[in-house]
Amino acid sequence: MVSGSTQPPQSTIPIFTAIADYRTWRKQAFKEGKSVGFVPTMGALHEGHLSLVRKSLAENDLTVVSIFVNPAQFAPHEDLATYPRTLPHDLELLEAEAVPASTAPSTLRTPSAVFAPTVSEMYPSGIVQNVAEQKGTFVEVKGYGHQMEGVSRPTFFRGVATVVTKLFNAVQPTQAYFGQKDIQQALLLKRLCRDLLLPHPESQNLHIIPTARDPTDGLALSSRNAYLTPQGRAVASTLRLALQAAESAWAVGLSKEACIEKAIGVVKAKGKEVEEKGLAVSMKLDYLQMNDAHTFDVLDPEVKRGQTELVILSGALYVDKTRLIDNILLGDTSNVLG
Repeated sequence: MVSGSTQPPQSTIPIFTAIADYRTWRKQAFKEGKSVGFVPTMGALHEGHLSLVRKSLAENDLTVVSIFVNPAQFAPHEDLATYPRTLPHDLELLEAEAVPASTAPSTLRTPSAVFAPTVSEMYPSGIVQNVAEQKGTFVEVKGYGHQMEGVSRPTFFRGVATVVTKLFNAVQPTQAYFGQKDIQQALLLKRLCRDLLLPHPESQNLHIIPTARDPTDGLALSSRNAYLTPQGRAVASTLRLALQAAESAWAVGLSKEACIEKAIGVVKAKGKEVEEKGLAVSMKLDYLQMNDAHTFDVLDPEVKRGQTELVILSGALYVDKTRLIDNILLGDTSNVLG
């Protein structure tokens, strides 16, 4: 079952590091007519990931969780080398999950398999972080990756689209689950499934689940939160508060431009407070914007509530060297979340 020179930790959940071994397992699930839910992760699991796992467990006969830190979505200056890798702890968390099946509440389901491929399995032609030096096959969703997150991370979505296409081809899920925190990524991947006519999963079976948050301050859960110092953690909710200020302004009919000004005001006020208190933490706003949820285009400054169907209000904030992202959807989310 497990191949490769590095043996993964012992676990009660089958762990597949080789695609060929996993496919043997998947063929049996096809033969038995069982549905397979899929939660792709880069590891360092937290409650946000586990909420997706529970959703999959409830809705599918079998659930597969992938753990793979994807080199192709890190630019050369980003944190690939230091990204948290906590496989033994990840497995412990997954082993503790048991959820009643939605169709048979007396039946408890647990994760069925972990797919933890090596880099050479996922990139048989090799992979380097410098896009100009890469060789092999890559996937790009044209026209939807240069806005929002793509402004600051211009090669990010190329890397995401490539690795997720590979994961879908390997895992062949019936349904897949992504978090709203990475809303542009999730919507882009739904479009990828539709455009490439993927059967596993079909676009409507890629589900976007509301962002899991810290119960004390509403901070969006992220593996990168582990980088925050205690003082950094104390101001990390600033982005969420800024987005909420814009949301409130939008609800009472202010223009997009005025909403963004309200949000930026919250960040500036917190920055002034940090400076006056002499806290050993820095804050820098990367972006704060409102975009059309279908095109990702930036809204015109004078657009107001009711003039567009669904809006992504999003932002990114550096707290020291940690980059935090968050978003709020404004409008009818019935065709997006769930």
